[in-house]
Amino acid sequence: MSNEKKILIVYSRKDCCLCHEMLEALKPWQSRFNFKVEMIDIDHDTRLTERFAARIPLLADGDKEICQYHFDEQMLLKHFKEAV
Repeated sequence: MSNEKKILIVYSRKDCCLCHEMLEALKPWQSRFNFKVEMIDIDHDTRLTERFAARIPLLADGDKEICQYHFDEQMLLKHFKEAV
């Protein structure tokens, strides 16, 4: 496995409780799968707001969506299994 950390993105909004819950749920998995999390506030980009407004938080790896609304452990495991 590469030493370079993968970056997963959580599309979010300011003061979003579910977004903060997803971020916390991801923490125990970060060292296991060697990734960092980048939070992107969709309200700073009109295109992102139009695309994701009704689906945040949304966890993605590039263009691949992993899960939305709530952290889904099985979807994260599936994602990393497929990425190998």
